[in-house]
Amino acid sequence: MKVAFVVLGSEHLSVGVLSAIAKELGHDVQLAFSASLFHDRYNLEIPWLAKYFDDTEEVIASLFEFQPDVIAYTCLTSTYQWMLSIAEQMRVKVPHAKNVFGGVHVSAVPERVLAKPQVDYVVIGEGDVAFPAILKAIEEEDYYTPIVNTRYHNPEGVLVKGVQEGFIQDLDALPYFDKEIWEKHIRIGDMYLTMASRGCPYTCSFCFNNFFAKLPDGKRGKYVRQRSVDHVMGELLLAKAKYKLRIVDFQDDVFTVNKQWVREFCTRYKAEINLPFQCLIHPQYFDEDIAKWLKEAGCVWIQMGIQTMDETFKHENLRRYEDSGHIIRALKLMKKYGIKIKVDHMFGLPGEPIESQETSRLLYAEVTPERIQTFWTCFLPGTEMMKNGVKSGLLSAEQEERLNEGQDFYFFRNEENISDKHMVEMYKRYEFIYKVMPLLPSKWRKGFNTDKAGKIPSSLRYFIGSVLDVVNGFRSGNMDIYAYAMHYLFHLKKFILKKAGLRQGKKAQTTSTFVKKSAVLAK
Repeated sequence: MKVAFVVLGSEHLSVGVLSAIAKELGHDVQLAFSASLFHDRYNLEIPWLAKYFDDTEEVIASLFEFQPDVIAYTCLTSTYQWMLSIAEQMRVKVPHAKNVFGGVHVSAVPERVLAKPQVDYVVIGEGDVAFPAILKAIEEEDYYTPIVNTRYHNPEGVLVKGVQEGFIQDLDALPYFDKEIWEKHIRIGDMYLTMASRGCPYTCSFCFNNFFAKLPDGKRGKYVRQRSVDHVMGELLLAKAKYKLRIVDFQDDVFTVNKQWVREFCTRYKAEINLPFQCLIHPQYFDEDIAKWLKEAGCVWIQMGIQTMDETFKHENLRRYEDSGHIIRALKLMKKYGIKIKVDHMFGLPGEPIESQETSRLLYAEVTPERIQTFWTCFLPGTEMMKNGVKSGLLSAEQEERLNEGQDFYFFRNEENISDKHMVEMYKRYEFIYKVMPLLPSKWRKGFNTDKAGKIPSSLRYFIGSVLDVVNGFRSGNMDIYAYAMHYLFHLKKFILKKAGLRQGKKAQTTSTFVKKSAVLAK
């Protein structure tokens, strides 16, 4: 069959593995990709510019030309409404195609998604087993047999609900991520995305893992699962041979959860791959041995979530149980071994006293990360934080409805949920301080407080802070900034050339060498 994946904004590893599985089964696979410039639902939101670069019609045209039998959509809350709009048009333009919806948003509210007339199947949780079973059922026109981790309506309109099975335990049984499907749309070598594991040992109240880990009925199996070092090396060796890699980005929730695995990986990676890489850690899964091994293997950046330095608040409200000592130790170890640090810090956490920001400011002044990434709290469907927000009255019934429908989603500056305007102003001052602090001489950092930040007009702070954040990114060699900038330049050029009717360069490779080799080596 012809199978199309619809993606917005950036590469999704989940699509990469499902595409590889579909190709192994002999299906013809294509990607319909929207760069969604200046409205990418993650970093850059400039509405007046976005309307000039809207590529939705190109996505629809590519799907119509391909005439797929199955169209698969991986939805975040921020992309769900756009995905629904594509599926609605495909129902008219390619009426024989079946629309299959999956992703974390769908897993949070599956009944709501399946109620949409343009949705044929919903996948809940991981789709490695469910998706090929759906393809087989559609190919054989079997619309009555239950499918694992899947819900759909049979021709009589009766709900068919498959069992919610435990998580796949042997990740080595899966093929490598299909990268060929992205070649036309992503500069793969600028930042090679991969994962060596799945799952997180924590269920923070604001994160999708909070509900995702509990999805299976009965026996769940381990939620945190790891690929073997052999399997990871096999993928990276193929990628290194095919693409000009600048850096490898491991997107595991906690890369260092298994110390013995980390030691073997670091030894092998240095000997066989020997490229810069970055990863995410948790302070409770980090010690001097790990810091030393990572540095020697080529780790140049580490990202670590801090979110808040108020221990009592984080323990009682966020399900985060590290203490300040764990955080300080981890930061100092990264400094000692010369690994650059990115930390995640949240504003607007429900019930957090504004005074906790001062505790964080003093920590960052003492042990200053190369980048302090600030996020304004989002309420995500299915999470404990959103349920508590509804229960406490912080979120109205209308807000709950709009969030579940993906109609409201503010990732970086979600100020509407904070009624105290003084608190909003203080958050904005701290946001400015955190963006500027890595650029300040060390002797000035502790003294750069909210009073000094408040002397800069509010209308200028966000602009100045954003510019300095980018300057700091390039100054510190932050590959996230570089790869993001190159991605935008690539798609701006592509968009302009297309509008001018000029040639866009070589088409993506049509062979499946990478997928075929990965399937053989995985087995």
